[in-house]
Amino acid sequence: MPGKDLRQNVLPNVRRIVVKVGTNAICQPTGRPDEDAIAALAEQIAAVKNAGVSITLVASGSIGAGIGELNLDARPKTTPQLQAAAAIGQGQLMRTFHDIFARYGVQVAQVLVTRNSFEDHQQYLNIRNTLAALEEYGALPIINENDTVAIEELRYGENDVLAGIVANMLGADLLALLTVVDGVLSDGEVVDVITQVDDEAMSLVSDSGSKFGTGGMATKLQAADMVVRAGSAAVIANARTPDVLRRLLVGEQLGTVFVPAERKMSSRRRWIGLTASPVGKVAVDSGAARALTEGGKSLLPSGITGVDGEFRQGDMIAVIDATGAEIARGLTNYSSEQIETIKGLQTDKIQQVLGDKPYDEVIHRNNMAIV
Repeated sequence: MPGKDLRQNVLPNVRRIVVKVGTNAICQPTGRPDEDAIAALAEQIAAVKNAGVSITLVASGSIGAGIGELNLDARPKTTPQLQAAAAIGQGQLMRTFHDIFARYGVQVAQVLVTRNSFEDHQQYLNIRNTLAALEEYGALPIINENDTVAIEELRYGENDVLAGIVANMLGADLLALLTVVDGVLSDGEVVDVITQVDDEAMSLVSDSGSKFGTGGMATKLQAADMVVRAGSAAVIANARTPDVLRRLLVGEQLGTVFVPAERKMSSRRRWIGLTASPVGKVAVDSGAARALTEGGKSLLPSGITGVDGEFRQGDMIAVIDATGAEIARGLTNYSSEQIETIKGLQTDKIQQVLGDKPYDEVIHRNNMAIV
């Protein structure tokens, strides 16, 4: 799908959108919240909501705001200091959001999460249900990583990825990643459309973060890739461009758009394939790999050649082919120890070897996503 078609035929019909704004887009150089920038964002979000579009905001900035409150010259280096800055800044950030969005008739709701919140399927569903209830109340969810307790997120700056996870969880039509550059750049020019987030696309960006933030353009491409693989569109654009959200949603040529896959993933397969992290791996032969990726079959023990890691029944595991490439993820019916025992065997041999055969499949196709 060319960029022009995507902009003119898809974006104007978006009914559910997740917007992510980075620290530099809503904070001053000191780290304190930029009230003018937040007001411009609030005005646009209010207009989009009033037009009947469901919108969820993922906002960074708690650490930056804390740095500003503490009058620090630079981002702290240690995890406890970062967590302390986040604890100080989050309240200030939400107070600013509350006061400014109220001017435009928008009630805001703070939702603090960690990546672990999405790994457990029940917690994942609980978050989705809470966001649905907030939508019923007409409130705007403002989601941020709970940097006061999250360690891995502080190290890797995954609010971009968090936004991708939220977009997939909600089945959003569009993920809008708003930053302080005009889009993905190639030789100083904005790339209009990216059809696939491959090595060529990744070569256009660097992994460097900002003074107060941690995510760079690479994590934005990673988030966009998660969403388009699930069948939804994504865009990276400049938050400081006047009226950027409304202009994007009427099809104006702004930023870099990402073309969605033709087939949409179900909500369950989005969680399996694009959200939960595998805790182990099984390797399969070429025949099993074809059966999974081309035939839509379940994974049987006969096609398994190796096991990596320790896991229990019900855990999320990755399936890798003979080259070591991940081809699928799914919920295993057997533990790593059991699979080690039955790998390579036909299903009619499982009971003879294990003394029991609760399942023919190691991973049933209904609990698997091809990645």
